[in-house]
Amino acid sequence: MGPTDTGSHAGGAKKLLTATDGGNGVSIDRRLASSIGAQMPFSHVYLGAMALQNNATGDKFVSYVAPGTTVAPEDDPMSAFTHLFGGGQQGTQNTPDPTTGSILDDALADLTDLQNRLGPTEKSKLDLHAQALRDTEKRIQSLANEAPQCNQSLASVSAIDESRLYDASQFPNVLRAQMDLMVQAMACNLTSVGVIQMSEHTSELIMSRFQNTPMYDPNYDMRSHQASHYGVSSDPKFASYVQQRTWIVQQFAYLLSQLAARPEGTGTMLDNTIALMCSEIADGNTHSHDDMGFVLGGGNVALKTGRLFDLGYKRHADMLIAIANALGDGMTSFGDTSSGAYPGLLAT
Repeated sequence: MGPTDTGSHAGGAKKLLTATDGGNGVSIDRRLASSIGAQMPFSHVYLGAMALQNNATGDKFVSYVAPGTTVAPEDDPMSAFTHLFGGGQQGTQNTPDPTTGSILDDALADLTDLQNRLGPTEKSKLDLHAQALRDTEKRIQSLANEAPQCNQSLASVSAIDESRLYDASQFPNVLRAQMDLMVQAMACNLTSVGVIQMSEHTSELIMSRFQNTPMYDPNYDMRSHQASHYGVSSDPKFASYVQQRTWIVQQFAYLLSQLAARPEGTGTMLDNTIALMCSEIADGNTHSHDDMGFVLGGGNVALKTGRLFDLGYKRHADMLIAIANALGDGMTSFGDTSSGAYPGLLAT
């Protein structure tokens, strides 16, 4: 991912989705939100599972809306459901008066006038507000066309105790609810671009509290960050590290299985989706930003799947370009340094 800030979690998080040093660029998810997601009711959905733990801010997040500027994900599945599907309670939907679109048009006209009189920093903040209004407008216009299943409750969301969002034992349930929400939002054509952030870099998440998993031990406090510094294979932390990584990959497999279970077109949602699993560093022992491991799932229409690539010493921006191209964004460059989409990664 480049030499700047190598050896640090924060430096890796800044470069992970932006492919720029210091996070001085828009992340790939936000770029896609402005292209393939532009006409969707929500151009972008950013969900978290304990991503705001300990009042996390700034470089703890990976989605950059402007150079050097992150926003926080939504950690509460119930709040996310209400925001996406409307209504005061899950499973209900209050249809707004469609004439409110004219009010939004007036507000956006006023904002456009104000934007022309602001400096770059203030203009960037106002741009985010204007986009939120536009997303609301598009969602209002689409409500009448939503499929009936889009009003249905999600059992995984209903099961969440909002008073215990940051209880380590609840993390698996929160993550499962957020994945279900993302899949349902996409199935209902509310969004086509999303990010789910699991905890944060240098996470203090105690994964030994996860019941019904091999990691569970109520008398053993093994934190995610602690285990990532596993040392050698004889170190007691090594077994915990392997269990944690295995569990995380299983969650990614669950997400793919939910996409595969939903018909879409002549195939499934999985056929028409590209899911990227990634981390901000290559290895916990070294904190290296080289030899990064990335997993791409789905996308059988656009990707040649079932393969392991060793791409040599290339910037990861080329992988992000390939993803964008597969999804319909014709970008040829991205980030600080790129040479175009990885050859052979795409099906065509």
